[in-house]
Amino acid sequence: MPFIPAIPDIADPALAAALQEALNHKTKPLGSLGRLEALALHIGLLLGTTAPVLVQPQMVVFAADHGLTARGISAFPSDVTWQMVENFLAGGAAVSVLARQHGLALTVVDCGVKHDFLAGLPEGAQRPGLLVRKVPGAERGTADASLQPAMSAAQCEAALRNGMALVRALPGNALLLGEMGIGNTSAAAMLLARLANLDIADCTGAGTGLDAPAVLRKTAVLREVLALHAGATAPLDALAAFGGLEIATMVGAVLQAALERRVVVVDGFIAGSAVLVAQALQPRVLQRCVFAHRSSEQGHALMLQHLRQDSGAQPLLDMGLRLGEGSGAALAWPLLQSACLILREMASFAQAGVSGKSC
Repeated sequence: MPFIPAIPDIADPALAAALQEALNHKTKPLGSLGRLEALALHIGLLLGTTAPVLVQPQMVVFAADHGLTARGISAFPSDVTWQMVENFLAGGAAVSVLARQHGLALTVVDCGVKHDFLAGLPEGAQRPGLLVRKVPGAERGTADASLQPAMSAAQCEAALRNGMALVRALPGNALLLGEMGIGNTSAAAMLLARLANLDIADCTGAGTGLDAPAVLRKTAVLREVLALHAGATAPLDALAAFGGLEIATMVGAVLQAALERRVVVVDGFIAGSAVLVAQALQPRVLQRCVFAHRSSEQGHALMLQHLRQDSGAQPLLDMGLRLGEGSGAALAWPLLQSACLILREMASFAQAGVSGKSC
């Protein structure tokens, strides 16, 4: 896979020691800021400095439709995908509100939504806040994965390349992941089941609000799809089989952000599935990730547990969120800012003229 960038190791024992020393001598009892100190150390290591600054943070919402929705796996019709994209662009969605609150630049990417957002505009015209990055042959979303692979290998590669290219064009040193796509909890659940070797019943949840009998029907459909694509065990084969053009584009974005040593703020279950694939391709991407929250979506705790085996993936928040969109990433963002400010602006005992611990 020559187009997949090699992600270098950013472990730096000397810098880690310097960061820990700086935190230990701030005007506070040792370790009294708890996990905020661990977050500060993580970001300092990631950005390669004892005085980290987060600049021009980019919230990117990746959107696409899923052919598997024809099997009744969602409580909402697929039209909600494009309608919610319009809501993002109009500034009315939860992530729109939170992005404004926290000064996050918000970009929505049409990775394969069953809608033409540029209809009626002059040729070459663009809409503010929208990038159209459809994949040839999958402009209206993925195929029905219960009949055939959701994407061809070429379409999957094209989506990854789109994600890599769009991150290269974005400013800043922080990428916050969001998504929108009716049916995408099913794609994420199947990716988790296949790549973490878990039973699909443990990975499948209510998504947009299915009741218990509907979750059982959804699980049965997903089990059928997994059996159909039993040979899709390699990361990109599984990604192509189970779909999610938005997930595939997000995988490319994660890989590029990791290569550029950006802080990657991972939202919930769907964004986590993109990281799951990316780390299966290049494990060191996890060094660049901050996990915003633990979703209440079934399977997310198992996903975090699987990733934690390699990276210590500890979510910052646990608030019962399951909206997606990047909402959890936006809510966690101030914690990252605070962690950086503690390193940069909090005085040491010596600077403040405060006596240190005497025994």
